[in-house]
Amino acid sequence: MEKKELETIWDSQKEQLRLESDLDLNLNRMKQILGPEHSFDIVYRVVEIGEKNACIIFVDGFCKDELMQKILQYLMDLKAEDMPEDMHGISKKLIPYVEVDLGKTWDQLIQSLLSGQFLILIDGYDTGLLIDSRTYPARDVSEPEKEKSLRGSKDGFVETIIFNTALIRRRIRSPLLRMEMMNAGTISKTDIAICYMDDRVDHKLLCQIKNRIQNIRVEALSMNQESLAECLYEGKWFNPFPKFKYTERPDAAAAHVLEGNIIIFVDNSPSAMIIPVSIYDMIEEADDYYFPPITGTYLRFSRSIIGLLTYLLTPVFLLFTMYPQWLPPWLSFIAIADEVNIPVLFQFLILELSLDGLKLAAVNTPNMLSTPLSVMSGIVLGEFAVKSGWFNSEVMLYMAFVAIANYTQSNYELGYALKFMRLITLILTGIFGVWGFIGGIIFCVFAVVSNRTIAGKGYISPSSVHGKSRLWRRFIRTKQKVQP
Repeated sequence: MEKKELETIWDSQKEQLRLESDLDLNLNRMKQILGPEHSFDIVYRVVEIGEKNACIIFVDGFCKDELMQKILQYLMDLKAEDMPEDMHGISKKLIPYVEVDLGKTWDQLIQSLLSGQFLILIDGYDTGLLIDSRTYPARDVSEPEKEKSLRGSKDGFVETIIFNTALIRRRIRSPLLRMEMMNAGTISKTDIAICYMDDRVDHKLLCQIKNRIQNIRVEALSMNQESLAECLYEGKWFNPFPKFKYTERPDAAAAHVLEGNIIIFVDNSPSAMIIPVSIYDMIEEADDYYFPPITGTYLRFSRSIIGLLTYLLTPVFLLFTMYPQWLPPWLSFIAIADEVNIPVLFQFLILELSLDGLKLAAVNTPNMLSTPLSVMSGIVLGEFAVKSGWFNSEVMLYMAFVAIANYTQSNYELGYALKFMRLITLILTGIFGVWGFIGGIIFCVFAVVSNRTIAGKGYISPSSVHGKSRLWRRFIRTKQKVQP
């Protein structure tokens, strides 16, 4: 069969293309589809099982060699009279292993094989035997760098989806916890796991999510969860406030599952996607619950107030700079005392861009050079920048507070949403004065209020799966409820 003809058959009939009972035909088709002569990691070997020709196929690096050696040693010692009539009998009587599956279509067999399973084809059988003996390269389950906590657990999600689901199972030992496996991407076939509590989830939303995943028509989820998020939510792209929450902490993900939310894992991604979420979920952190209620409430309030200050501080200072007569006498010390060479608005905009440049430089800087970079950036953007006349010391002070305070938000997307709103308010204030300041605040409030979660509910709605929860519980850290 010509290669072009095979590709046409494979593209149009791969879901119906079935295995043949002739081993030679199956081997030829396997070679044309997988091209083992061009891929060194596609390994196959023809052996004899029960006095019948058989072929073992696997991806090098995915299979447990010692386990497969023991299974093959047992199978190759079989006699003809020991062989059952069908592959189901072989899997039931002759395979001393737990995770065994059968496949009759090439689409299923190839997808399972490339996922790391071990495939056995036997002459005279029109069914393939799949043994899930795969093992993936994986790093340690260590605490995530971004979401550290003082008292919480020190484990975190990794890039292997099975490890991640096991971390949730370890925390929720309930028969109502569901883990559904799906995949997306016509080429990549990326594994996607949907985790939820069957008695607490919104089943209407769950059906919508599963239907959207099934109807995704892309070649690959090249950016893992972000690619999936863009496929799941087709709303207005210009609203920067996030519709999804990501976490690398298993305890935080388990808490959201128990609240009735849906957790989505994407293979090769070390974080969990949480849906649906409101703005109250965005400002929560694990430490809010690892301390007593009064301490957790204080942490949540301080985080909210600091987040509000990062948005309002520089526009308010710019407004007072434009209208110094509005400054009360007890705040006169905040006025700019030195000569202003560059308009304050442009100073703020330049510093906003410079700080983002420093963040990008820090991300791409090797660890051994991070200290020299910090020293140089501190000198250049600190003392020398003020002495040269480019920036005033008051502007540097407030921008330094904004840059540091922005890290109190554990959610990157929310931090950048506040940054975009601050820039818009700054520009409007610099152009239109007090009316621009008011317009910027109205625009920010409208962006928050008009935003919708993936479930279609309001972004500031305090509703939950179990009904309307009191708004104050979203701000006040309450005590753990004890069941009667």
